[in-house]
Amino acid sequence: MTKPSKTAAELIAMARAELKVHADCPDGIMISVLESADSWEFRTAADAATVAKPGYPECVALIVQIGDHLAKQFDVKG
Repeated sequence: MTKPSKTAAELIAMARAELKVHADCPDGIMISVLESADSWEFRTAADAATVAKPGYPECVALIVQIGDHLAKQFDVKG
């Protein structure tokens, strides 16, 4: 059975909404979708000031967990 597809923008919006519910993350974390042959995952980036803020590592870990969860439910539209 195939999974429903979402655009990268839709998946990122879903991740950001989930983050707001579960964590107080610093502003400035950029999220992108990295596609592979049969799956996808989130990648994050931030400037040095954002990386230095409290809670940054926990938020990145949470983004990875959210991505794992969403990748089981949705494919990404190319």
